[in-house]
Amino acid sequence: METAAETAAIIVAAGRGTRAGGGLPKQWRDIAARPVARWTLEAFAARCPIVLVVHPEDRARAESVCEGLPVTLVSGAADRAGSVRAGLEALAAAPPRKVLIHDVARPCVSPQIIDAVLAALDSAPGAAPALPVTDALWTGAGGEVTGTQDRSGLFRAQTPQGFHYAAIRAAHAAHPGGAADDVEVARAAGLAVRIVPGEERNLKITGPEDFARAETYLLSATDSAKDPLKQETAMDIRLGNGYDVHRFGEGDHVVLCGVKVPHGRGLQGHSDADVGMHAVTDALYGALAEGDIGRHFPPSDPQWKGAASEIFLRHAVDLAHAKGYTISNIDLTLICERPKIGPHAAAMMAEMGRIMGLSQDRVSVKATTSERLGFTGREEGIAAIATATLVKP
Repeated sequence: METAAETAAIIVAAGRGTRAGGGLPKQWRDIAARPVARWTLEAFAARCPIVLVVHPEDRARAESVCEGLPVTLVSGAADRAGSVRAGLEALAAAPPRKVLIHDVARPCVSPQIIDAVLAALDSAPGAAPALPVTDALWTGAGGEVTGTQDRSGLFRAQTPQGFHYAAIRAAHAAHPGGAADDVEVARAAGLAVRIVPGEERNLKITGPEDFARAETYLLSATDSAKDPLKQETAMDIRLGNGYDVHRFGEGDHVVLCGVKVPHGRGLQGHSDADVGMHAVTDALYGALAEGDIGRHFPPSDPQWKGAASEIFLRHAVDLAHAKGYTISNIDLTLICERPKIGPHAAAMMAEMGRIMGLSQDRVSVKATTSERLGFTGREEGIAAIATATLVKP
């Protein structure tokens, strides 16, 4: 770079990880008909010149991806910190006042986040986007919960992380290595880092399911740029319903929504016969037009005999997320004379919420009788009806 700019961006893209599948490092795989790296570069190209740090073996591929954009290619190092230092050194001949350091695997970064980080640098030496942790946190070992962790004051870090160029270059030069990100390097050097609000859409592509989510965000943003009103009208809302029945047989309890409820008889079925969880699972599959449990977990397959219904529900939830949908709410009605559901409803809602990653106010479990009519009225079994609402922005 021959002349200094007010701001420059360093995009770190030297990783070789292929956990996301596809046989290529994720930054070179296509998403919505363009490489991930191209989407990321275009997010910054209108604001500042860019240093793209790549693996030496990827240089030819990178040159093609960068065509027409204000990008300087630099070879990366064995670790992320080394690659960032390489990017900083590439700017040394004409140093900018501010520098943004961003992971190439976050292609959905919005102009609002970039602008917020840059604005914060007017009054602080460092700034980075983050989201507050809202889920309960556990510690664990050997597959069991060993304790809880207070989530107060905890944040999920995102990029771009922005700094005064001279300060972060000096901080990296002095750091011994092993930092999780550039904020850790900055803080080790005594630099204050201001938190700006992050966005859920600014996800980091890690696994295969993240490609579908990122594509949804990118296409939505593209459509909105063409038509500012489209963002408000293009939301995809899906409703699905599920219905299931299981008869009573021998036993001393039933399992409903993952909760063991004492009863003089048990429910019979190929799996654990959790009629409530089965109905919710089928509602999710229905909203996705993906058939029912039998399509995905055939009862003719002996491996599912006696299986925990949580397996089925988690599969349906994961499938919804892979397709870019958020589960808005679940409504389940259990139909039986006995056992009485009311005393156990809160525990059922909590367990279903845990499995689906939903807060308890988004999971409804209630019950009714059939006024002694039909097979449920004769206490021959339990029926369940469920509705699921899925939303894709």
